[in-house]
Amino acid sequence: MAALIGLTGGIGAGKTTVADVFKTLGIPVFNADEAAKELMQNSLVIKAQLINTFGKQVYAANGILDKTYLAGIVFKDKYQLELLNAIVHPVTIQAAKDWASKQIAPYVIKEAALIFESAAADGLTAVIGVSAPLNLRIQRVMQRDACSKIEVEQRMRHQISDSIKLKLCDWVIQNNDQDLVLPQVLKVHEAILAKLAFI
Repeated sequence: MAALIGLTGGIGAGKTTVADVFKTLGIPVFNADEAAKELMQNSLVIKAQLINTFGKQVYAANGILDKTYLAGIVFKDKYQLELLNAIVHPVTIQAAKDWASKQIAPYVIKEAALIFESAAADGLTAVIGVSAPLNLRIQRVMQRDACSKIEVEQRMRHQISDSIKLKLCDWVIQNNDQDLVLPQVLKVHEAILAKLAFI
């Protein structure tokens, strides 16, 4: 099984941009957030638990997950968010392990916003953090998700602050629209390969 390296950062930090650079180096990437969305839509076990916990309205008449309805519940109530995470995270963590076991690269990347918050750091060989200034992160998310600053700040309150999260990481990549990302990724890539040579 390929070594599993975490890639995390606060919302809007630019994790996917960094992940895309790793892909160009031939490193497979598992996007945990996308996998979680797919599982919430297609896993019969998760669907049943979500309906049981949040009501039938969590899925529209056509069976599509109503993300707006669900977000309106979980991002206003920490307890409700914890219930959601308790349903989705264990299945997503297992999906990442199953996926990694099939890869043949020297290592693979697991991109996830909540690596430390969800205890998904267990089983990871190392973790890379992605950092960006707060104002830039808010701008990026507002543009990407077509939402308000208040909505972005509401989501951010449910994540560990960068000051804590980045201290838990083995490497930190700055994605601030000033420092070039590619040289930083190459440096981390070489450091990972060197680390794996001693494992």
